[in-house]
Amino acid sequence: MPAFLWPLVMYLVVFALNAVVPGRWVDGYVTDPATGKKLRYRLNGLFVLFLCVGLWALACWQGLLAWNAFYLHRWELVIGACVTGLVASAAIVFPAKPVTSNVFKDYFLGRIEQPQLWGGRVDAKMYLYLVGAVILELNLLSFAAHHLSLHEADPNPGVFLYCGLFSFFLCEYLFFEEVHLYTYDFVAERVGFKLTWGCLVFYPYFYGVGLWALAEVPNPHLPAFVWPLFALVFFSGWVFARGANMQKYWFKRDPTKKAFGRIVPEALEGRVLVNGFWGLSRHVNYLGELLMASGLALSLGHLTAWQPWLYPLYYVALLFPRQVDDDRRCAKKYGPLWDAYVARVRWRIIPFIY
Repeated sequence: MPAFLWPLVMYLVVFALNAVVPGRWVDGYVTDPATGKKLRYRLNGLFVLFLCVGLWALACWQGLLAWNAFYLHRWELVIGACVTGLVASAAIVFPAKPVTSNVFKDYFLGRIEQPQLWGGRVDAKMYLYLVGAVILELNLLSFAAHHLSLHEADPNPGVFLYCGLFSFFLCEYLFFEEVHLYTYDFVAERVGFKLTWGCLVFYPYFYGVGLWALAEVPNPHLPAFVWPLFALVFFSGWVFARGANMQKYWFKRDPTKKAFGRIVPEALEGRVLVNGFWGLSRHVNYLGELLMASGLALSLGHLTAWQPWLYPLYYVALLFPRQVDDDRRCAKKYGPLWDAYVARVRWRIIPFIY
């Protein structure tokens, strides 16, 4: 089979596994306007990820696929993914009722807010994030295998640190699938090109840009003490991102519940959190994302290479405008209550800086 078609096959395999692998049913945050009830979701992302990695390893072990095949054919895979992503975006957007008079805006941002199949057995947003995570993980493993094949006697420790941190990032995201049902993406965004093409193409093929660029570069021979420091940058970001999301999740589920068993929630009129992580800045979770991305860029150990920094720069380009949009949405939703929160929590993303 031409490598051009591999992405389509992987999309279909992940879709099938997402649909048939046992999972747990949960209520989300978004209300279905048709029924007035919370939307239901079936969660099995982590199991699907492990199954896909196992199937990939088995195929490589049996000689059906080279361990570094995704690296060797990376450009064909990207082209195939791009074409499939464009078609899939059109297929999910254009049959739906227009949201605006601008067809290009509708195509980019989408028309349907919460597309689901079979009563939530497969949710479009959950599937898209899952398939992006699975293919990104397979790319990372294949790229690392390519590096090891070239530098078996003296591999770069940063390659394994990079893959380890990214694998933690992906597994942790899927482990907390239910928490993400309460985040901006699931609450406010529609499913169009931005989300569909983003998860089918950009997420799995761009996020690992550092290893894409440096998989063939030899060991930089940095001092041993720097690797834990790079990991510390990553995990400090993880504390902010995961901590903020968990605090908000617990608050939305039960406004009286202590976050982490310690932080008593303080909220304006019982609606807007103003303490804990959400007292540091209004989007402190975005700070966490930026720190994690920076830790990953550093972890490869080639400190003068610019390519790994494309990933953190992408987060700057994504999250700073999103913060403005989210503030606007919250101001419309909460009115004077949001003004009171802004007066109390001055910083937008980075405490004492921005």
